Amino acid sequence: MKINIKEMSYEEVLKLPRLQHKTPLKPPLWLATIVRLACIPTLLQTKFTYTTERMDLVKDQPCLILMNHSSFTDMKLAFGIFYPQKLGIVTSVDAMSGFLGKLMRILGCTPTHKYVADMSLIKDINYMLKENKTSVLMYPEAGYSFDGCATTMPKKLGILMKRLGVPVVTVITQGAFHRDPLYNMLQIRDVKVSAHVKCIATAEEVKEKSVSELDALLEESFSFDSFAWQRDNKISIDVPFRADGLHRILYKCPHCGKENQMEGKGIHLTCHSCNKKWTMNEYGQLSADDGITEYPHIPDWYKWQRECVRKELEDGTYMLDTDVDIAIQVNLDGVCKIGTGHLTHTNEGFRLTGAEGKLDYTQPPTFSHTLYSDYYWYEIGDVIGIGDNEFSYFCFPKKNISVSKARLATEELYKMKKKRRAE
Repeated sequence: MKINIKEMSYEEVLKLPRLQHKTPLKPPLWLATIVRLACIPTLLQTKFTYTTERMDLVKDQPCLILMNHSSFTDMKLAFGIFYPQKLGIVTSVDAMSGFLGKLMRILGCTPTHKYVADMSLIKDINYMLKENKTSVLMYPEAGYSFDGCATTMPKKLGILMKRLGVPVVTVITQGAFHRDPLYNMLQIRDVKVSAHVKCIATAEEVKEKSVSELDALLEESFSFDSFAWQRDNKISIDVPFRADGLHRILYKCPHCGKENQMEGKGIHLTCHSCNKKWTMNEYGQLSADDGITEYPHIPDWYKWQRECVRKELEDGTYMLDTDVDIAIQVNLDGVCKIGTGHLTHTNEGFRLTGAEGKLDYTQPPTFSHTLYSDYYWYEIGDVIGIGDNEFSYFCFPKKNISVSKARLATEELYKMKKKRRAE
């Protein structure tokens, strides 16, 4: 998937019309049918199946559908499950750019900025449920999973559930992450995909339960580990490129401690600082070619990196400091490349400068619970996305730095600042 790109000056971008709010449309059945037909090849290739639990309690009621986000396959799976039921779909602003975005709007999609407070979105969701009489599909993680586990979600989604007052359904997939993991440069693998669809709360239960109880139900549903599932069920992915790009997740060597010296290529992960090498087997587990295997399980390695970042933040030594190429989005026409700039991230948050000093944007640590960072974003490159409801800034680092580390640092810094504020 690609995105419309224009070369413009920062001054020209400032003159562009801003994104205008539009009331969500009720999707016509004919367009939903076309999309469902277009999904058939993927559903057949993945031998897609799904199971249900408590869905008899929902019947034909519009409901809030919360689905985990693993890969580009996810929306096709949703149509495989819920068609011919009409869906309103919450989608990121960048995903609705250009001509495709116009079709997506007719299909019932409504755009929002990732990880930015958007009160109009709550009104839009309520409109889709109550006025359009459609269920609403959301990905509460918003971003794709890096390590096959649930991405950090905003706290107190139970408040949203209480406010909407409709049944809540979760869709948790198995195999979708392994079919097209984000780190693997869009290389599709032959993996069977399934899903479990569950009503975690009826409208009556939403009314009766507390916010914390609803949050606990959601947390229980989103407590998955895709690499553990692959290992425990002996799901063989014996492709010669299975470790390609793995350094995007595992950027720090546990043997020598150096960062950004890792390379995932073929079936191997190598540290070019100390020359230690690990082999990724067909079941997604790592083993060192020589010496001890520090972390056979990829999420455990990722968790260790999180702990290292947390210590840097506590010690005041964390710093991201890099020149970047900058693209800006202000509407649904696409993104505008404005040249180079400089991005820093410290305990005080983000600062982006560029356009010969005309651009100077800061984002405090408590702005968002996580960070819009992505691998091979729209086939351009690894990206760090910051910004507000007016401007989205997409920063492509010129140095060999980890956008995964930036996400981890954002999440840990947010928790630290919130804790200190509460104290």
